[in-house]
Amino acid sequence: MKVAIIGGGPAGLYSAILLKKQRPEAEITVYERNRADDTFGFGVVFSDATLDNFEKYDPPSYRRITQEFAYWDDIAVHFRGTVHRVGGNGFCGCSRRQLLLILQERARELGVKLIFEIEIDDESRFADADLVVIADGSNSRFRDKHAAHFQPEVDLRSNVFAWMGSTRPLDAFTFIFQETEWGPFIAHAYQYEAGRSTWIFETDPETFKRAGLTGLNEKQSADRMAEIFGWFLDGHPLLINRSMWRNFPMIRSQHWVKDNMVLLGDAKATAHFSIGSGTKLAMEDAIALADAMQAAPTVKAALATYEQGRREEVEKTQHAADVSLVWFEHVDRFWDFDPVQFAFGVMTRAKAITYDNLTLRAPDFVGEVDKAFARHVRQQGFDVDVVKPLAPMFQPFRLREMQIANRAVVSPMCMYSAEEGVPGDFHLVHYGSRALGGAGLIFTEMTCVGRDARITPGCTGLWNEEQQAAWRRIVDFIHANSAAKICLQLGHAGRKGATKLMWDGIDRPLEEGGWDVISASPVPYFTDSQVPREMDRAAMDRVKAEFVASAERGEACGFDMLELHCAHGYLLASFISPLTNQRTDQYGGSLDNRLRYPLEIFEALRSVWPSHKPMSVRISATDWAEGGITGDDAVHVARAFAEAGVDLVDVSTGQTVRDAQPVYGRMFQTPFSDQVRNEARVATMCVGNITTADQVNTILAAGRADLVALGRPHLVDPGFTMKAAAWYGAADTFCPPQYLPGKDQIFRNSVRDRQDLEDLKIKAKPKTRAELKAEATKPLAAE
Repeated sequence: MKVAIIGGGPAGLYSAILLKKQRPEAEITVYERNRADDTFGFGVVFSDATLDNFEKYDPPSYRRITQEFAYWDDIAVHFRGTVHRVGGNGFCGCSRRQLLLILQERARELGVKLIFEIEIDDESRFADADLVVIADGSNSRFRDKHAAHFQPEVDLRSNVFAWMGSTRPLDAFTFIFQETEWGPFIAHAYQYEAGRSTWIFETDPETFKRAGLTGLNEKQSADRMAEIFGWFLDGHPLLINRSMWRNFPMIRSQHWVKDNMVLLGDAKATAHFSIGSGTKLAMEDAIALADAMQAAPTVKAALATYEQGRREEVEKTQHAADVSLVWFEHVDRFWDFDPVQFAFGVMTRAKAITYDNLTLRAPDFVGEVDKAFARHVRQQGFDVDVVKPLAPMFQPFRLREMQIANRAVVSPMCMYSAEEGVPGDFHLVHYGSRALGGAGLIFTEMTCVGRDARITPGCTGLWNEEQQAAWRRIVDFIHANSAAKICLQLGHAGRKGATKLMWDGIDRPLEEGGWDVISASPVPYFTDSQVPREMDRAAMDRVKAEFVASAERGEACGFDMLELHCAHGYLLASFISPLTNQRTDQYGGSLDNRLRYPLEIFEALRSVWPSHKPMSVRISATDWAEGGITGDDAVHVARAFAEAGVDLVDVSTGQTVRDAQPVYGRMFQTPFSDQVRNEARVATMCVGNITTADQVNTILAAGRADLVALGRPHLVDPGFTMKAAAWYGAADTFCPPQYLPGKDQIFRNSVRDRQDLEDLKIKAKPKTRAELKAEATKPLAAE
């Protein structure tokens, strides 16, 4: 077999090593445009888990690499005169140049041919090769040459960064957030060998310009950074090596394989430096390729196996990197946070690290986070313990005069089980059981303001006396038997109305028994859906009157709170989104015009809803579609409703158009709540694939939302909140007297169960290499 590898970086060299080990007889050649000891940048970072992989696949190079590494366990966050250290992270740093030399030496030992200072422009010179590995970096000329096939997408991120070095020793992976007269600068720094550390400086483009960095050369830029971070550098110089300021390119390729050519490393996909995974991804690509080549019968089959098997892991890492880089791009949102809360946000920004995870590794740090959260709650007038505080999920919250005992919310979820809009026994049990289960706040499903406002024939309503009496029964039960508050969500289906029950075909039009539908514009949801009638002024006035009448009925029912549904492509959302609003009158065009009618409805409701009771609005913070609502638009929308008197923004996303492309994942909508809360400065509730109490605490402690709504977890476990209360020791969580024996038991069991689980996790977690190194160098006790 003959293999040509274009690019002598970690991806190319490691793939050469692994392929040569598999096939000693193969002719494998690496072609590199630079000299053997040329390298750009300073250090690289690997986790202990990555090193475990290296040890498994090539022990000789692993041993050489680990001899050269600097190990550390802590992450240190410097912010506004404070430093918070979090241990148990298990990272290692190494000189990039030394890593390349180790891999070169190992490749030569195995018989790989290395050719340096050679430009490869045309793959036709490898016509006799069985496999061509393209590992020529993020600026890959071969990826670009065959762009029509590989279909790369390059997203140049807004922040600018420069890669420098220093002789300043470091004993932790260090983040420094530095306020300057021009704006915030960030340093990501770590030691990679004795007397050498990597420094990546980052800032937003406006701060970069104000700081006068535009047009400076490398030395001048280093001097400016040394001025800004001199207090920490402590007299140590900054070193440069192609340390130009640039924008990070997030690269994704639709295809990684063309004929017998395959992309590896940054040539196919990049991951932002803030999670330190670039070299890791590159070398793990080489491992995946080698595994595929060993298992598959042909090169073609192996490359297909490689791409299919590797893509999910790469995309997961890229998603984490995306979330992380966005946090750094918008660090100004969090600049007025308590420093310990800010540090918690740094640690949990990419979702891989959570509240429980940190509690296990750094209990004192999380204890300080809890205290800071409790102090903020106390400042809002609650008499809470700030010495031994409860977890954030079990801290109280106030909206106007409504107080809720905890931050867990039963999300609004359509049950499609009403008869002519009347909620029945199913609804009484559904809402009542979840209130008994300990949730602080219960949201009704979207309750429709008129018969022709329903989504389906099974939707609840509040337009007549029978419905009002049924809802009153539910509200009275919840108030009499639980500590939960209940919010009435009012809405109008608009163009998504007259459709089948969810289990019969969600959003599909009724085949019989339907009704006329209305919308901002005559745009059907499906091509075969009913074409809605564009609302005129008379229709707007009629619907507004229906909303007001339903709100008045809701007050008569005794609801504690009122929410206006302006999301998910329903009537009011169809006015807000440019994808569904094609009007040319005063209700179309600009975002302010498109908001005009939803705000009219909200203001009409606010005028009849008691002033001491809160109101919220549910919005779709993005349409997940080109030309639709964006996160920045959502901030504008939230501010407009806040000015009209909203107390809480319920941040959801999407469901506006059928061709939307949501990016799903754990807590996938939370970043939009984060943006709205911390830019619009309004209380938010987040929702969307939030499944555990751990995630609830993580979101709240990081300041990404004020309330957390959970849907599916509550569907299968009405006692979700009570179980979490037992786990976190929130003994004051209300429980009806009929259920107290069960509460006593679960609280007793949870103390033991939690300790057993934590002990098991500690025992199962291997010691980090930093811990092992510390033990190995510890002097023996005298006998």
